[in-house]
Amino acid sequence: MKSKANQVITVYILIAMFVVIVSHKILQQFISNDGTRIYVILKDIIFVVFTGIIFKLILSKNDQRNTKIFKKLKDTNDEIKESNEKYDIVAKATSDTIWDWKMQENTLSWNKGIENVFGYTEEQVENNSDWWFDKIHPEDSIKMSVKLYSFIEQQTKNWQDQYRFRCADNTYKYVLDRGFLLKDDNGKAIRMIGAIQDITKQKEEEQRLKLLETVITQSKDSIIITEPDSSDFGIPKIIYANPAFSSMSGYANSEILGKTPDIFKGVNTDEAEYNKAIAALKNKKECIIEIISYKKNKDEYWVRFSMIPIYNTENEISHWISIQRDISEEKKLEKEKEQLIRELTQNNKDLKQFSYITSHNLRAPLSNLIGLLNLIEDIPFENEELNEILQGFNKSTHVLNDTINDLVKVIIIKDSSSIQKEEISLKEIFENVFSQLNSQIELHKPIIKFDFEKISTIKTNKAYIESILMNLMANSLKYKSENRKLKITISSKEIDNTVILSFKDNGIGIDLARNRDKVFGLYQRFHNYPDSKGLGLYLVKSQIETMGGTIDIESEVNKGTTFTLTFKNKE
Repeated sequence: MKSKANQVITVYILIAMFVVIVSHKILQQFISNDGTRIYVILKDIIFVVFTGIIFKLILSKNDQRNTKIFKKLKDTNDEIKESNEKYDIVAKATSDTIWDWKMQENTLSWNKGIENVFGYTEEQVENNSDWWFDKIHPEDSIKMSVKLYSFIEQQTKNWQDQYRFRCADNTYKYVLDRGFLLKDDNGKAIRMIGAIQDITKQKEEEQRLKLLETVITQSKDSIIITEPDSSDFGIPKIIYANPAFSSMSGYANSEILGKTPDIFKGVNTDEAEYNKAIAALKNKKECIIEIISYKKNKDEYWVRFSMIPIYNTENEISHWISIQRDISEEKKLEKEKEQLIRELTQNNKDLKQFSYITSHNLRAPLSNLIGLLNLIEDIPFENEELNEILQGFNKSTHVLNDTINDLVKVIIIKDSSSIQKEEISLKEIFENVFSQLNSQIELHKPIIKFDFEKISTIKTNKAYIESILMNLMANSLKYKSENRKLKITISSKEIDNTVILSFKDNGIGIDLARNRDKVFGLYQRFHNYPDSKGLGLYLVKSQIETMGGTIDIESEVNKGTTFTLTFKNKE
């Protein structure tokens, strides 16, 4: 810049000297005096030099002022360039959506975040604030707008708010919006620059934590949270206890925070179970124990106590959570149950022993008694009263004998813990049954229909299944209706390795509304038939259950009865 000014001055002096010389040449024609000519020349040269110096001073000052202005402009441009570079770097480095709102023109510009975060293309984004406000969730829009314009009116510098912003796919994201207000020299708001941060995950996590907090607080189970490590090789110190724990133990929060659960130990606390929990803590493994604990008032109670490790993002234990439940009532019931089982087991043994004694020890005297009665029958007695007494005695003796025989059958079934099973043809079994009941079948001539196409064999005990079907067939013949011909339908099918045998008749039926609970009971009779003892269905059920099967009944009075027998066809 300085060399350029020197060049201008040199050119100016040369031109001025040239003008002086030319003027001198012209003046020679009019001025003859040499002194005068020299004076004029010197004066002109001095003037040219003087004006050149003055001009140079003026140019130098101007150059200095221009240099300062240029430097200031350069510095300003450098600052703007650096600021723009920083803005571009920040915009690339952050996931925030940056916006710039010029309020006077109502123009709004966005960085790439509007596309990366919310999915809007450049063509979809409008450059005004209306587009921005239109994307805010209707439930948040009024509240956010009021807070924003209140902030602008108060002309504070910083603003922030949370709301839901609609994405291009019409879903909403929770955002944290922060803004900075710029004002002119008169203090009037002219521009606002902000950044929108997607906090959807934080919000979801916050809501999840609030839900967990509610669950923990409202839980009926006692929950305590401890530190991750212990300094004394015991259980870590307690840092939180929910209200249920205070209610269960009687301790207030202030009385247990900073202490270890050792305070709940007592003389009857099982050391083995306690050491099991200590070992789990050292090995950083989950554990569940049942132990006697002590309340603040030293009352004992049983507690099911679990310790669960909680890991942070670095896969390190950050806390232990203990869930505790008062199981005192369960333990009491369990103890009572064990006592009851012992008593029932002993009673069962006693009853079984009594049954054996009754059934076996009475058989010999009964046989002798029946033999004597048979001999007496051949002796004529003229006394009619004595004959009547002997007939009653004979009848009662045979009834007692039948009862003893029934009892023996039941004992044999109940005592058969393991029975032999084999593959048996259903058709063959029914042929045997019909053969034994041939006289009754010939008498009543029922319509019998078989359907063994789906499954024709069954794996079970031959004697038991024959006895079961014999009882069911005999019952159908015995309890047939006098108003219609007896019809019996027998079918079989297999479902998931289970054989289902259906035995249906159209006999007189049973009133299940009154007698369902009694149907398979011992000596339960539902019809006034002289030869009905009420033993058959009891034996049927006992035999089926001994083989691992089940029996069900459906019946209606005067319509008929259906028995459904279920057997496991595979072990």
